[in-house]
Amino acid sequence: MGETTVTTLEGRQQTAAHPVEDRTGAGLLRRLRTPRRPRLWFEILLIAVSYWTYSLVRNAVPEQKSEALRNADRLWDLERQLGLAFEQSVNHAVNSVTWLVVGMNYYYATLHFAVTLGVLVWLYRSHPGRYAATRLVLFSTTAVALAGYYLFPLAPPRLMNGGDFVDTVVVHETWGSMASGDLKNMSNQYAAMPSMHIGWSVWCGLTIFALATVPWAKVLGLLYPAGTLVVIVATANHFWLDAVGGVLCLAFGYALATLWYGSKPYALPREAPDGGGRGSRDRGWPGRRGTGRAAVGSDGGDTGSGADGRTGVVGPRTPEPPDGSPSAGVPAHAPKTPRH
Repeated sequence: MGETTVTTLEGRQQTAAHPVEDRTGAGLLRRLRTPRRPRLWFEILLIAVSYWTYSLVRNAVPEQKSEALRNADRLWDLERQLGLAFEQSVNHAVNSVTWLVVGMNYYYATLHFAVTLGVLVWLYRSHPGRYAATRLVLFSTTAVALAGYYLFPLAPPRLMNGGDFVDTVVVHETWGSMASGDLKNMSNQYAAMPSMHIGWSVWCGLTIFALATVPWAKVLGLLYPAGTLVVIVATANHFWLDAVGGVLCLAFGYALATLWYGSKPYALPREAPDGGGRGSRDRGWPGRRGTGRAAVGSDGGDTGSGADGRTGVVGPRTPEPPDGSPSAGVPAHAPKTPRH
């Protein structure tokens, strides 16, 4: 008979105290793809640098005024062929109601940033486990939009030649567009496709609708991108097809985040351990191995919680009687009672 090796509690504790770290490329990739609790200083720095880079690249794209105007004429002709060229009618109707159009001008100028930052803060505080994946959606959406600005320069309706659109910011002398009035030299005026007002607002709306717990918040989440669509059209800053472009960019962002994290961003666990790593795998993150299953030791025993409530302890097995008699729970060394 061979010798039986018994793993003691002390030996297993020593082994657990010095885990073997996976230093391979696959291990590094797994750690990067594991959701972790965000760090405030890093998130503030990342958002600031990312927006600065976005503005720099967007405004560095050649304006290509003549090409942008030609593209606007082509887009307008396409909408008329489709029978959906309604932007001019909406623009004129809203412009006739001063208080409404002024409110839309300020809506266009402020909520685009305020609501997006507000949703990011809410995610950071209330859904740290989903924050990184949902933030990746937003950032990748914006990155794709930059490519659109370069490849397809487009003039907004208010700058079209002979389009008869009203630039509501100029007419009503309100602060509401980075491409009108005194601010027009600070921004590329011919980067209307895709619309990031729509891309960001739909991201906000879907996030609120998916994660909010009260019905009225879910309703507001759905109304926000719908209201933004009305505003960008009424103020003649975008065609409705620009909004379609923004939604397509957002779809790419969701697809990328889902592939990277192995789960839809909103389906990830709400909480995340500090620093990710082993703790996150122990909690059973989607797409990870070892989620909730007990490890098996070299002797085939279960290293999970035993009947005595101790975790990581493997007790000696009770041998089965050769004659098949019921002796479950009887220790192997217990003396047999002689028969009389």
